[in-house]
Amino acid sequence: MHIFIIILSLTLFSYQSAFADVEVGQIAPNVEGKLLDGQVYSLNAYRGKVVLINFWASWCEPCREEMPQIEDYLQKNKSKGLEVLAINVDKSSGLENAKKIMKNYSFQFALKSDMHYSGLGYIWRLPSTFIIDKRGIVRKNGLKGDAKVNSQLLEETITPLLLDQ
Repeated sequence: MHIFIIILSLTLFSYQSAFADVEVGQIAPNVEGKLLDGQVYSLNAYRGKVVLINFWASWCEPCREEMPQIEDYLQKNKSKGLEVLAINVDKSSGLENAKKIMKNYSFQFALKSDMHYSGLGYIWRLPSTFIIDKRGIVRKNGLKGDAKVNSQLLEETITPLLLDQ
């Protein structure tokens, strides 16, 4: 009986670890893969920049509502070291719609199937936005707290990071 409990405990621990979120204040795991334009992406290559990673879907209304605000903020702050990566989680049937939506934005764009991001945790809600500072530290975990990204959150969270030397 004791062996069964030990095996069950280890199994549950392994299961929880597989879905554990990266915590605010921790070094961000590398997110890497291929962008839709064929370029190779690696979060580690962006050290020294502030990176916003946004998980979204074309059918997700809150996702589409926040994208113009993210784009406006990116345009105002790209020269200060801000980068945005939008990772689309649509099934293949939604890909054409996602491409059409992304034509309106200058973000780097990738498909979930082409990216490795498991270190961020199990993406269970949309939108989910992560903010990584210049040193590679997670400053916003998109799986915790308010999921909504708006101009106020961008200003309050990212602007001080852009000024940080």
